[in-house]
Amino acid sequence: METLITILAGVLVTTATYLILSRSMIRVILGTAILSHAAHLLIMTMGGLKEGSVPILGEGDKYADPLPQAVILTSIVIGFAVTAISLVLAYRIYRVTKTDDLYELRGFHDE
Repeated sequence: METLITILAGVLVTTATYLILSRSMIRVILGTAILSHAAHLLIMTMGGLKEGSVPILGEGDKYADPLPQAVILTSIVIGFAVTAISLVLAYRIYRVTKTDDLYELRGFHDE
């Protein structure tokens, strides 16, 4: 199961890299969101998919480690906030300039 999730994280990183390297601002924002989700999957996989109960002392030897889950939950919330702010800024830039092409926004007309 861990191998399958690692392969899925690799596919997500590949897709995110393709989107980030495009010229459209919306694709770049979606690529960063997908890349953050790939990182979440990778952190969860590295933390191990363990079976066990809650980490209460004295009940047993096996328990699931809650630290990767807490870190990922915090990262998801921060990622959604950054994505929302980026989408609002992209919308505002589009309203002002009437384009979402990053080369045109930089001023490159001949490339």
